[in-house]
Amino acid sequence: MVHQQVEGGKVNKKKVNYLVPALITIDPGQSGGICAMFDDKLIAHKCPKTPKEMFEITQKLQWTCKSNGFPVLGIIEKVHAFPTDARSSAFKFGKNFGIWIGILESLSIKYEMVTPQKWQKQFELPKNKQQRKKELKMIAKEFYPKATLYTADAICIGLWGKNNELI
Repeated sequence: MVHQQVEGGKVNKKKVNYLVPALITIDPGQSGGICAMFDDKLIAHKCPKTPKEMFEITQKLQWTCKSNGFPVLGIIEKVHAFPTDARSSAFKFGKNFGIWIGILESLSIKYEMVTPQKWQKQFELPKNKQQRKKELKMIAKEFYPKATLYTADAICIGLWGKNNELI
């Protein structure tokens, strides 16, 4: 299918596959991030501080994807607290996850949940958490040079989604 865009008075024709959705991927921790992938573009942001900012950034990414002719699919990391987590940090973690789910639902973005074990499996990562984080950042930087530790997981979740034909 051909998508026509008017830029500077010229009509540019661009082939767009309307059956292939754009991805909005979320690493829901407070030190996580959000990423949008569509066509050959990638946009990533550190997790905003407030629910309002989280909503606004998700809405902006959704609008950007849709305005480029793509339906949107969300992928969020399915996470849980660990018994070793302090009660207050576990509560904050669960709260953040719930806010992201509420935002996806309120924007009518269909989404999949994926466990860290499932999406990380394709990358053959080291067991050590710090080494694993560094490796994920290096992988993310190959696709998005501005990737940070905050955005690396969201970017890699998107790569997992593309590789597993969720799009």
